Amino acid sequence: MNTTLISFVVLYLLGTLALGVWAGTRIKNTTDFAIAGRSLPLIMVVTTTFATWFGAETVMGIPAKFVQSGLGAIVEDPFGAGTCLILVGVFFAAKLYKQNLLTIGDFYRQRYGKGIEVFCSVAIILSYLGWVAAQITALGLVFSVLTNGAMSETAGMIVGTLAVLIYVVVGGFLAVAWTDFIQMIVLVVGLSIIAIFASDLAGGSDKVLALASQKDLWNFLPPPTFTEIAMFVGAGLTMMLGSIPQQDVFQRVMSAKNANTARNGAMIGGFSYILFAFVPMFIVLSAVVVMGDSALEMAKNDYQRLLPTFVLTKMPLIMQIIFFGALLSAIKSTSSATLLAPSTSFVENIMKNLRPGMSDREQLFAMRATIVAFAGLVLAYAIAMKGTPIYDLVSAAYQVTLVGAFVPLVFGLYWKRATTQGAISSVAAGIAVWIVFFPQISTFGEAFPGQLAGLLAAIVGMVVGSLAPQVLKNRHEARQAVA
Repeated sequence: MNTTLISFVVLYLLGTLALGVWAGTRIKNTTDFAIAGRSLPLIMVVTTTFATWFGAETVMGIPAKFVQSGLGAIVEDPFGAGTCLILVGVFFAAKLYKQNLLTIGDFYRQRYGKGIEVFCSVAIILSYLGWVAAQITALGLVFSVLTNGAMSETAGMIVGTLAVLIYVVVGGFLAVAWTDFIQMIVLVVGLSIIAIFASDLAGGSDKVLALASQKDLWNFLPPPTFTEIAMFVGAGLTMMLGSIPQQDVFQRVMSAKNANTARNGAMIGGFSYILFAFVPMFIVLSAVVVMGDSALEMAKNDYQRLLPTFVLTKMPLIMQIIFFGALLSAIKSTSSATLLAPSTSFVENIMKNLRPGMSDREQLFAMRATIVAFAGLVLAYAIAMKGTPIYDLVSAAYQVTLVGAFVPLVFGLYWKRATTQGAISSVAAGIAVWIVFFPQISTFGEAFPGQLAGLLAAIVGMVVGSLAPQVLKNRHEARQAVA
């Protein structure tokens, strides 16, 4: 066990806690707590939107899948996830910002009523279980690796959850934004240095890139068959569109000081995420060059340990400190906001419907209490799902919002004829068709992705549900006029 390395990690964790406590002194109301008082400058909106996705799966999950199967295997993340932020910037940020909303659920209430607000908010909250569990799982793994097994992964999950929970509960999104700003600097600088050092270990970047070409890893498009293309498109759209109606994306964008900052911050953050996601891929490729077949075997059977093992066994102490600082930055930046987001949605869009007339102070207390409760729930879920790959936990998280919440959001913003009946039909059709494609129910999912089928059904449901009542009304009025 390297006590020096562990000491640096502990100091880093204490530093983020202190920053959270400082941010907590500036929290005056729920707007400060949920979206940092809509006050952040462009650079902080960029770093916090970039941090939206740059978590455990980007550093450990995506590179392993890339090494095994090439670019085509990671269309969902980073390509889909990064494009999500770009689309948010282009089509959603300014429109939503001008509505002065606290949560994405507020939009559904104003546009369609409380029923759709509650249902979509529940779907959004549930989608966070897998996403946050992935980050907690990674924290447990990191602490276990750092202590050479002296701390179990379960104990590491508990410690990691507490480390994030404290500064989020105290400082809210203001603490998240400031820690994201510091942690993304550590992340970008740290992983860049590690990539340069890994390249030297591998004998130069030309050898690393030659290995990728030799293994045909740059191949992006699927085989030209209907099923393969459909699966490819379904995977890409899951995070590209399913992540748009998400509270953590919404609160990061809405924390900007004005609409232009919200739009530009999301777009720059999305482009930056796609580009920088190639850095950990390069580091893992370097590990394969240096470690040979043992790295490929680990990427296949225990990929979450590949990068930490490579750094701990092949790099000096200073590189180990830099790497684990960057890795913890990635995980904590993602897990902090994703603990806050569902808790904010629960209080604003569900609890306030059950207890109308809550004061701002009561709402603020309820948000903090809900964060603690949700953290406990996610921790239990992560422990129960221990052994499930991080990438799989993440990729399964956003199908429910893709089929249940995306279409009402888009049509609500861009189609004036969208109605509450249309939203209800969209949600019902999308969820129902998606469930029918579950492998436990049918074999349809083997030929066509269930989330894509659910999305198409949701679109049909919205159009038919919105137009049919008006068509029937017009026919009835026409008959009455004739009579």
